[in-house]
Amino acid sequence: MSLQLTIVLVLSFVTLALPAWADGQAGVDAYKRGDYATALREWRPLAEQGDAGAQFYLGTLYAFGRGVPQDYAKARQWYGQAAAQGDVRAQNNLGTLYRDGQGGPQDYATARQWFEKAAAQGVAEPQYNLGLLYVEGQGVPQDYTKARQWFENAAAQGHAGAQYNLGTLYRDGQGGPQDYTKARQWFEKAAAQGVAPAQNNLGLLYYNGQGVPQDYTKARQWFEKSAVQGHARAQYNLGVLYDFEEGVPQDFATARQWYEKAAAQGHAGAQNNLGGLYEFGHGVTQDYVRAYMWYNIAAANSTGDAYKDVAAENRDEIGGRMTSAQIAEAKQLAREWKPLQK
Repeated sequence: MSLQLTIVLVLSFVTLALPAWADGQAGVDAYKRGDYATALREWRPLAEQGDAGAQFYLGTLYAFGRGVPQDYAKARQWYGQAAAQGDVRAQNNLGTLYRDGQGGPQDYATARQWFEKAAAQGVAEPQYNLGLLYVEGQGVPQDYTKARQWFENAAAQGHAGAQYNLGTLYRDGQGGPQDYTKARQWFEKAAAQGVAPAQNNLGLLYYNGQGVPQDYTKARQWFEKSAVQGHARAQYNLGVLYDFEEGVPQDFATARQWYEKAAAQGHAGAQNNLGGLYEFGHGVTQDYVRAYMWYNIAAANSTGDAYKDVAAENRDEIGGRMTSAQIAEAKQLAREWKPLQK
């Protein structure tokens, strides 16, 4: 049973920093203690007088709904005023709002322009965000080489997301030669910062012996670090190790526990493999109805293209050994099943 790669990372705003600031220090102190109403009261007059720092912080209050109703349009307005004065944080966050279509129309070209202004000031987050635009071809032609360059700039500053994505590009040979050793190095840096997908992908390198000697024990260790953070693909991969006795004693009960966690998050491979455990009575009481149910869920999973066909074959094969009443019960259970809300 093959393991699964992970290639996606969530995007983010620049982290709000609150340095000492004479004019707005009362607002800073209030913000730090969670008194957003006072922070708003202190910062608004300064923002209206043209203070870029106050404009940025006011935009942040509106972006996150702190002390005011969340209002992305007003966040755009205040970020825009601060960004025009060269505030790098506002430039990045304004780019983020344009990229995500928050507070107005989605506009990748404008997002790119603001990210470029901020990235030119040497800040990691907008460099990372620019890399993502080039990966996705949003507002620019898709260009993995330029994506690598921007990720490298951010990764060298310790940006965990850039380190992870740079590792992905090296692993997949996108934007330059495939290099598993460099992929491992960047995944290690991101994994050390607790990035669950990087931990999972590092486990996969050890599992496959790519850039490192094959080592199922180390693969398991990295999968575990990722899985306990709730990463569905690592949970599935860990289940595979226990299911197929790879680097650990075969333990169907433990495999089932990890498959269940991943299946609850909608992982089609875990759903299919759970069906297999029920079909053959591995770690559970043999139960064709439950097996058919899980195969049916996996086969209908819109995100599970790699597993849908095999799950459908498994479902149809076991269905030939079931009564019509059993199949009806299994289909009803499948209809009633709901994944965890994310």
